[in-house]
Amino acid sequence: MSGVAAAIFAPGFFDSAPVQIAATVGAVVAIVSGTVGVFTVLRGQSFAGEALGDVQTTAAPAAFLAGVGPLWGFAAVAIAAAGVMELIGIQRPRGRDLATGIVLGAGLGLAALLLYFEAVYHNTTGATATIVFGSPLAIPSSTIPLVVALSVLALGLILALFRPLLLSSISPEVAAARGIPVRLVGVLYLLALAIAVALAAFTIGTILSTALLVGPAATALRLTRSPGRAVLAAAVIGVAATWLGIVMAYDSYDWPPLRHGWPVSFFVVTLIFVAYVLAGVWRRRPGANAIQSAPAAG
Repeated sequence: MSGVAAAIFAPGFFDSAPVQIAATVGAVVAIVSGTVGVFTVLRGQSFAGEALGDVQTTAAPAAFLAGVGPLWGFAAVAIAAAGVMELIGIQRPRGRDLATGIVLGAGLGLAALLLYFEAVYHNTTGATATIVFGSPLAIPSSTIPLVVALSVLALGLILALFRPLLLSSISPEVAAARGIPVRLVGVLYLLALAIAVALAAFTIGTILSTALLVGPAATALRLTRSPGRAVLAAAVIGVAATWLGIVMAYDSYDWPPLRHGWPVSFFVVTLIFVAYVLAGVWRRRPGANAIQSAPAAG
């Protein structure tokens, strides 16, 4: 490698199988999270995404106890939690926070119980930290087909629903007046959201999954008012933050204080936060308001 590349990438970076898997899975998950996240922000359902992410703390210990892969647990718990939210009122704006809070409280209570059982009966050292903060560099290659399948399902739902979902997100009343089945659209969107949250939780941990879902989308919507361009920008920001986070985490193995490496999730979330702040600075620059207020073609 050239001198510049050698200063950025630690020896063995490009030959490392865990890095290749993390980069592949991270990119796919970032694209799904950014795409679904734009509608999450537009619909004002970031709290629902946060709750689904936190409830994912239940998923991994449940999967450990059931003897199945953790991603299956993440997906099953996310879809079940989203279904409960829908049943108890998430389709109504006032009911969303109530339903989300109820599901979040119940899910965290169950998570505490399952984490206790997992620690007592399985004694898996470091499992709790992995569940909460993720470990992209420890993702097994065998999970890639499932990640791709779930991603295709989530992206397929958003693509098929794009226009009615966009209209119902901006103005449910107008969408209903035009004959759009707002409730059905909302249910299918919630399924895509559950899958996106499950994938993000599997990749960067349950506590930080919302950052990958909401952060790139919120940043993109600061840069453009076009939903189409916002989806593209959110995907690019998410992938860039994920890949840079992997590079920095790999390089950090020689950093103090422990010389065991810093978590990828820390770098990913920090980079997303920096991007959001910089987008706000860019938006406030002279002339930016005129660009932002221009009619969106996307």
